[in-house]
Amino acid sequence: MPAPRTVLLTGAAGGVGTLMRELLPSYGYRLRLLDLHPLPDEPGSLGVDLATADSETLRSAVRGADAILHLAGISLESSFERILSANIRGTHALYEAARAEGVRRVVFASSNHVVGFTPVPEEGAPRVPVTAPRRPDTFYGLSKSFGEDLAQLYWDLHGIETVSVRIGSCFPEPTSVRMLSMWMSPADGARLFHAALTAGDVGHTVVYGSSANTRLWWDLTSARALGYEPQDDSEPYAAELIEKHGELDPSQPDQAHLGGHFCTHPPQWPH
Repeated sequence: MPAPRTVLLTGAAGGVGTLMRELLPSYGYRLRLLDLHPLPDEPGSLGVDLATADSETLRSAVRGADAILHLAGISLESSFERILSANIRGTHALYEAARAEGVRRVVFASSNHVVGFTPVPEEGAPRVPVTAPRRPDTFYGLSKSFGEDLAQLYWDLHGIETVSVRIGSCFPEPTSVRMLSMWMSPADGARLFHAALTAGDVGHTVVYGSSANTRLWWDLTSARALGYEPQDDSEPYAAELIEKHGELDPSQPDQAHLGGHFCTHPPQWPH
């Protein structure tokens, strides 16, 4: 599939969205930016609530886009009602607009919290595959699991291709010992999203989104099959983080599972 010319970037004001606004244009994309409110420093950006906007507003936002990078939504835990509105209804409304306007490729920001209650693999054990049973750790993780199923439905029913990226932690650098195993550098994030936007015949493909970390917990085979070649590794940050926080202790409930403290005391939205 040739590189899309215009990509609708939802959640453009969020953490990952802000990073991708800076990095993806170098791959040749023209980004159409969308968030709840127009971005003050981005003339022409769109202010749209995906969950409540009327269908014509959404179709207008999508119209003419070659692909959608869907990063919008609540990214921490909240009440089921708020998650239902922002993450479930909002994602469904976006797919409906994509279907109506003939957009054939979506890259969906899923999350590691889809499999949050999966035990951390022991040293030397196989990495966690994308086919592992889903074990959401929160309503947030549950909404991302729904998004993956929605993507599968729209592929089977309407032929809209999606790459669902189970993002680990996309920050300039890892900030915890847990992140050493699931960190995705911003540069590798842009590489992965570019691969997801351009790979051919993806149908609905689920991938984990991480750098090539020495301490990696999950299997990047399906991501590499898209043409993704991660270049970064969290290991240079390991000594300082371990000295500060200590090694992970799998006997502790908040350190025994992939979802970390989301399994015990998840951070609440808004911050």
